[in-house]
Amino acid sequence: MTEPDPAPRTPTPAPTPAAHPVVQPVAHPVVPVTEGSLVVLVGTSGAGKSTFARRLFRPTQVVSSDTCRALVADDENDQSASADAFELLHFLVGKRLAAGRLTVVDATNVQADARKRLLAVAREHDARAEAIVLDVPVGVCAERNRTRPDRELPAYVIPRQHRELRASLPGLEKEGFRRVHVLRGVAEVAGAEVVLERRRADLRHLTGPFDLVGDVHGCRAELETLLGRLGYRLVRDAAGRPVDAVPPTGRTAVFVGDLVDRGPDTPGVLRLVMGMVAAGHALCVSGNHELKVARALDGDRVTLSYGLRESMEQLAAEPEAFRAEVREFLRGLADHYLLDGGALVVCHAGLPERYHGRSSGRVRAHALYGGTTGETDEYGLPVRHAWAEEYRGRSLVVYGHTPLPVASFLHNTVCLDTGCVFGGALTALRYPERELVRVEAERQWYAPVRPLLSGAPGGREGRPLDVADVAGPHAVGTALLGTVAVRAENAASALETMGRSAVDPRLLVHLPPSVPSVQPVAGARRPGYPEHPDEAFAGYRADGVGEVLCTELLPGPRAVVLVARDDAALARRFGPAGPGAVWSRRGRALFGAAEETAVLLRLRAAAERSGLFDELGSDWLLLDAALTGPPRSLTGTPSTTGVSPAAGTAPEGVRHARNAAVAAAAGAVLPPVLAALERATARGLDVAGPLDRQRGRAADVRAFTEACRRAASPARPGLAPFQLLAAEGVNLATRPQREHLARIDRLVDADRTAPAPTPTSAPVLHRIARRWVDTADEASTAAAVAWWEELVGAGGAGLVVRPPVSPTRTAPGTGRPGGLVQPAVQVRSLDHLRLLHGPDHPRRPDHPRRPGRSPGGADGLRRSLALREYALGLEALDRLAAGEPLWRVHQPVFAVLALASEPVHPPR
Repeated sequence: MTEPDPAPRTPTPAPTPAAHPVVQPVAHPVVPVTEGSLVVLVGTSGAGKSTFARRLFRPTQVVSSDTCRALVADDENDQSASADAFELLHFLVGKRLAAGRLTVVDATNVQADARKRLLAVAREHDARAEAIVLDVPVGVCAERNRTRPDRELPAYVIPRQHRELRASLPGLEKEGFRRVHVLRGVAEVAGAEVVLERRRADLRHLTGPFDLVGDVHGCRAELETLLGRLGYRLVRDAAGRPVDAVPPTGRTAVFVGDLVDRGPDTPGVLRLVMGMVAAGHALCVSGNHELKVARALDGDRVTLSYGLRESMEQLAAEPEAFRAEVREFLRGLADHYLLDGGALVVCHAGLPERYHGRSSGRVRAHALYGGTTGETDEYGLPVRHAWAEEYRGRSLVVYGHTPLPVASFLHNTVCLDTGCVFGGALTALRYPERELVRVEAERQWYAPVRPLLSGAPGGREGRPLDVADVAGPHAVGTALLGTVAVRAENAASALETMGRSAVDPRLLVHLPPSVPSVQPVAGARRPGYPEHPDEAFAGYRADGVGEVLCTELLPGPRAVVLVARDDAALARRFGPAGPGAVWSRRGRALFGAAEETAVLLRLRAAAERSGLFDELGSDWLLLDAALTGPPRSLTGTPSTTGVSPAAGTAPEGVRHARNAAVAAAAGAVLPPVLAALERATARGLDVAGPLDRQRGRAADVRAFTEACRRAASPARPGLAPFQLLAAEGVNLATRPQREHLARIDRLVDADRTAPAPTPTSAPVLHRIARRWVDTADEASTAAAVAWWEELVGAGGAGLVVRPPVSPTRTAPGTGRPGGLVQPAVQVRSLDHLRLLHGPDHPRRPDHPRRPGRSPGGADGLRRSLALREYALGLEALDRLAAGEPLWRVHQPVFAVLALASEPVHPPR
């Protein structure tokens, strides 16, 4: 988006004329100049061009050939440096036009070749070119040059330049100048004033709010319904036809083009929109169909296809006066508008940022038709260039032209053509609220050449999922870390995982970091404790964190839960119908189909009962949770394998069972060894050391076996949610932890009292034990330690200790991601450590490590990987909450899956 040009010294705004006539000589002529244009001064030496430019334009706006000559040769009269000087002049002109700035060229420019190069630069940057001709008598010019001691021109030069100027005058507009102003005589040149005009597309002074309406295509009834839903009051004429719609206070409607063709009532749509524009209640840009109708009304030969025949037949039944009004209206439509200070761009077929506010045939063609690749699809239609996928501009671009089943935001763009005439819907966007309002079509009025809906995954959004988006080496942009690169081998691994055992890719909209971002606590100083809460509290206290949240460490696997208010709500946003899905860190299902349905139906009822759907204004919720036990049937019958066959990774219960086999082997071997050592002691042999070691190992095996038994217990099957990640239109992952806990408590309480929609009446949601601790208060930390001892004594795995604010994009004063500047630490029980690492897990403390400090080696690689995956996870949630199409959401999700296969050990 280009910035407005500074006003000239006499800024008198004037309306842009409809045509571009040559300015007729008057006593004090007014010269209108368009913002952002190239102004070429044309005149002989001594005509007063430099004086004219200094008087009416800012010094920075003027690029002079004399100045450029002085820059390259230290002498503005050194004609031998002219070639280099004009090369510099064209370079400077190009740089200014690229930035959208008014640029005045002070040179003679009486030769067509000199003007041709300047016009080429203007065309390159899609800028208007305007000429101001200073036609001063030859004698005056010659006398002025004689009075300049620093310049000596041969006598023939000025008459020759004057002849070239006069010969050029009739053809200046044909050369490409959009407007030519001729000032004749010294008096007109001295008395001329310049006024700055806005570019035709520049309506930045209009700030809205706006209601932007997609392609109507003659669907008058649907348009009336949509305007009514937006709060507009229809005004009808004596015949009952709508001729205006009065908006709610302060709002303005904006139509993105293609009002005509294909639909049942093109004249009715035109009558209504023309009335709204005339009353100042609406703006409208041209679409490609408006251009064809205007050409047909002009009598040009056009092909009566794509609904044009229907429009012309309908207009033929209208009075001649109405057709004349339609022709004038369509011919006067702009190709695009800049609104709200440039933050909003409205066009028909889309517009890259470099074209915003520009005026050229290339810009108009892209605004009306969009870019194409030169190929055709299987239906014989041109393949559109995916400009929106490459767009990274600051302005929101709202367009239509290419019908999609649903409207969604993509890279700060949104297409509002949802195929109303094809049986889809008519869609509007409330701006700046970014709220989409949709009215279903009354019927299919016109059969599309290409089906509106595709059966491919993601096809309901008009852009099916494409393996090219995630295959091979590629990069994914994130708001937190910039670009995150994915190697080809890691992308292949992610695709293999997805193809083998992942959930439906349309539902896989988030993956938490697969490398744990929770650090182990520093080694405990207390004898017999490998880890202890005291070290966590001391570490946070040293880092200036006063309050921390302690939560129960759940041994079950991490779970992401997507639950919909009803089956249709899931289908509307994600494609497949159903209650939702539950998946692991690696995107694999954690339950069999029956168990998953039972969990989700129960969760749906709890969310409805707690009011979360209504509070968040969403028909779906995405939660972060953990399993509270091994996946089992909620009816009480264990699954045949203990885990869904699609799960792929063994959750804690299966891993415990595998480790329990180690304990069983140790239990078979150790008794004979102990018996032999005891017999040796009875014979008087000194084997006290080996005997003590083996007795300790036997005690470890007994403790380990008991831990396995408790971990495999199905006493608490279900989910323990600890965070709401996202809902429709909002990313909740960065909200404060207290806010999450309050909502989760409501959800769990509602599950305990909700009627059972599943075969079991047992609640499936469990509250995670937690408490807030003041690290500077000895009583508070002592109570927390006693609570931890009680928790692990009852078979708990330990604690997770974290700062009170959930992960945020930046920590105050650091510019670093707040959630990982001071990451959470875990304090595990000895039983849990033995469960994870075997019965011989050492009792000695680990190397001390304080929270928030970046470790090296393998831990450093794990932390770096966790940070990248965390940034990708936030990016996926941002895109999901912004309503972007699912293929965009899946890009960072697949990247997390790909990074999960990266090695986390330092190279040798």
